[in-house]
Order: sequence, then C-alpha cells, then structure tokens
Amino acid sequence: MEVKKPLKRSPAIVEFSKDHHFALLLVWKIKEGLKKSIESNRISNYVIHFYDTDLIHHFKDEEGMLFNKLSSENQLRMQAESEHKNIKQLIDELRNDSDNKIVLENFADSLEKHIRFEERELFKYIQQNFSEDELAEIASSLKVREHEPDEAWNDIFWEIKK
Repeated sequence: MEVKKPLKRSPAIVEFSKDHHFALLLVWKIKEGLKKSIESNRISNYVIHFYDTDLIHHFKDEEGMLFNKLSSENQLRMQAESEHKNIKQLIDELRNDSDNKIVLENFADSLEKHIRFEERELFKYIQQNFSEDELAEIASSLKVREHEPDEAWNDIFWEIKK
C-alpha cells in the first residue's frame, strides 16, 4: 500500500491553518468545560468572546481572500459559506440563551467538522487549483493574527479541577 505524503501548505494557507489550531483549542475548551459540569453561561461567554475577538475576523478573511476566488457555484465554497452561516447562527443563539448546553455542544461539533472540512478538502482544492500568482497575492495580503483571546479573559474554566 502506497503511503501518501501530506500536502505541504502554501504560505497563503498556513495562517488560516494556524487560526484553525486555535479554533480547535476552543472546541477542546468547550468540551472540557462541559465535561467538568461548568455552568453553560460561563462557557458561552468565553465562546462569544472568542468569536468576537478572533473567529469573526478569520471568517471574514477566508470569505474575502479565498472563497471569493472560487465560483459561486463551487460546491466546496457553498459548503464553507453555509457552515460559516450556521456557526454564526449558533453564536446568535448563545447570545440569546447563554445557558443552553445543547447549543454549546452543537457549536463545538459544527466548528470542529467545519475546520476538518476546510483543512482536508477546501484548502487542498485551493492549493491544487489556484495559480502561484493567486496564492502569492493571498499570502502578501494576509495579516498574521495574534491569538490572545485568553489574555483578556479571567475565567479559565477549562483548567478548573473536577
């Protein structure tokens, strides 16, 4: 059986993948909080904070720098845009009802599945189908984002002992 080597990420995609690392860490924090029976509103408050300070900017960059370079009929683009919309709707639900454990679980699952889809399918497609010039343009216009939503956050619920 032939072992396939992983596709080396283009510099145009690397920053998006770094963002995904921190978003997957958010998923882990949600799951840890739920596992430790932390009050849902405490977890929701952090999720909303993370979304407002980090994730919303990531979505905007993906949509403006990657998705818009694909045809509006492209299935991968349509799926990614639909998933962004769904994640935003879940955030809106948390804003309206921060005690909703089911919405937190749905958010964590949706975000994790979305990231896996982008990493395994969408980004691979983009790297294989965008020209070197298109990728270089994306890389040059992408700002490196600082991921420090925890510095302004005092409720480190995911570290609390059970």
